[in-house]
Amino acid sequence: MSRAHRPTARPARPDVSVPRVWYASYGSNMNMERFRYYLTGGRPPGAARGCPGCRDPRPPERSVPVLLPGALYFATLSPTWTGGRAFHDPEAEGVLWGRAHLVTAGQFSDVAAQEMYRPPGTDLDLTEVLTTGRAALGPGRYETLVCPGYLDDVPVLTFTAPWRAREVEVTKPSGPYLRHLAAGLLETGAWNADTVARYLAAAPGAAGHWTAGEIAALIPS
Repeated sequence: MSRAHRPTARPARPDVSVPRVWYASYGSNMNMERFRYYLTGGRPPGAARGCPGCRDPRPPERSVPVLLPGALYFATLSPTWTGGRAFHDPEAEGVLWGRAHLVTAGQFSDVAAQEMYRPPGTDLDLTEVLTTGRAALGPGRYETLVCPGYLDDVPVLTFTAPWRAREVEVTKPSGPYLRHLAAGLLETGAWNADTVARYLAAAPGAAGHWTAGEIAALIPS
């Protein structure tokens, strides 16, 4: 099996003009088939709307499994998935499982824009998040940037909501959404189906609504 990577600490004086970043996904973009639509454009199967795609549609140079400090939880209501969305609470106890895609800084900016239903095309200023580890671009659900560290001297970046998990009502995720998350985690080769099912079933929002066995049954054999 593949080994999941833990980011190393941010340098004291980071270079803020980085050409590449690791985009750490912990939601449906862990699934490469799904992530492809954010890069090249098009309407994913089952989606209510299409993705405009990135200015640079090339696939990631690499994709690796990662372990980030914090916790996964499900909240708000996705009209696409008809259930809770995945969020990362970087200050919570625990470990978040994800998949980091090595992309250009411009691609990361365009993916972040699409997550907030905004047109891609504007590069994000990464100075604050690379310097302090966190930057609020706005009040939206995926407008808070987080840098948990570096892999191979390249910054790891993700985005999440501005609130803590304990500050919001959690929401049960749908079966199709959990299937996509499970598929993405399994594609990394770092975890098996039973382990992935237990991980997802323990996350707030899923816990008490989904058992590990029920989630395992969603995963194609």
